[in-house]
Amino acid sequence: MKQYGLRGGILGAALLGLGLGVAAEASAVGAPPDPTALIDDAFVEDVRAMLSEEIVIRSVEFQNALYGRMSGAEIASLDRTWRAEREARRQPLITRRLSSPLSIYLLRIQAQSLGLFTEIFVTDANGLNVGQSAVTSDFWQGDEDKFQLTFDEGADAVFIDVAEWHEGSATWRAQLNLTVKDPATNRPLGAATFEVNLTELLRRGPQ
Repeated sequence: MKQYGLRGGILGAALLGLGLGVAAEASAVGAPPDPTALIDDAFVEDVRAMLSEEIVIRSVEFQNALYGRMSGAEIASLDRTWRAEREARRQPLITRRLSSPLSIYLLRIQAQSLGLFTEIFVTDANGLNVGQSAVTSDFWQGDEDKFQLTFDEGADAVFIDVAEWHEGSATWRAQLNLTVKDPATNRPLGAATFEVNLTELLRRGPQ
C-alpha cells in the first residue's frame, strides 16, 4: 500500500523531483487518468486524518450551531450575497471565511502540497462553506454531487469525481469528496472537497 505521508510529511514527499515528467505529459495529451486508481485507500485515509484535526471539527460544529437547519430561502440569500461580493469591492462575508482559522489551515495544507492540491474547501451540514483555501464560485455546495454523495450518504462516504482537463496549467484534476465526521461519535458534520492534481500525483509515482 502506498504511504503518501500527507498529514505530517507532505512537504518531504513533494520535494521528490519538481516539474512535470515525460510520463505525466504523455497522459495529459492522451486519455485522462483514472482518478479512482490514483486516489487509493491510503491517499483517502491521509486526507481523512487532516479532516479529523480539532480545527476542522470545531469550526464545522460552530457553524452548524450558528446556522442550524436553514430554509432554502435563507440559503439562497447567503449564496446570492457571496456571488455578489465576488464582483464587489467590499466583501465582508468572503473576508470572514477566508480569514478564519479553518481557511488558514486549509491554505497551509494546499501550500505545503506543492501543487498536489489545487483547491480545498469544507462545508457545514447545510452545504455552506465553513473554510476554503481560495474563493469558491459559490457559497452553497448542497445542490452538488460533492455534498449529496458524501454528507447525505453517511459518515464514511467518499465520492471521487471524474478527471477534468485544466487548460491553464495543462494538468488533469479530479475532486476527492468526503464526509466530515466527529471522530469520537462517527456523526456526520459536513463535507470536504480536495481538488487533486492527477498529473502531479502520477508524476510522483508510488511512495
